[in-house]
Amino acid sequence: MALTREEREEFLAEAHVAALAVDAGAGRAPLTVPIWYQYAPGGDIWVMTGLDTRKNQLIQAAGRFSLMIDRLEPTIRYVSVEGPVVETTPATLEQLREISARYLPAEKVDGYVDFASKNHGEQVVIHMRPERWVSSDLGQV
Repeated sequence: MALTREEREEFLAEAHVAALAVDAGAGRAPLTVPIWYQYAPGGDIWVMTGLDTRKNQLIQAAGRFSLMIDRLEPTIRYVSVEGPVVETTPATLEQLREISARYLPAEKVDGYVDFASKNHGEQVVIHMRPERWVSSDLGQV
């Protein structure tokens, strides 16, 4: 059964690892990779990635990407969302801390932020405006 707007936005706001997909060009399947994301209901989605990564280059070329988020328990549920890139900005230490705190236990955030800021190179934050949604909760059948 399809989720309501409120259900899919609430689900997307939970901390799930997403599968990001972006057009990889002629003769290639889409690049699909796991990624952390940030979202608040009603707003844009943002992801952080390296400035010089293939992922960022493809997203900038395509001008859009999609995320697919799923879970298996307590019921099988998924949300897929796609839309245009509306902004790309240099990542800040505060954004790195915010997204790390979303996914990591509190006691690991400082260590990860320190490591990532020293070892991951220049990062960017890419904002996507949700435009098309596909969702379902297969346990509601």
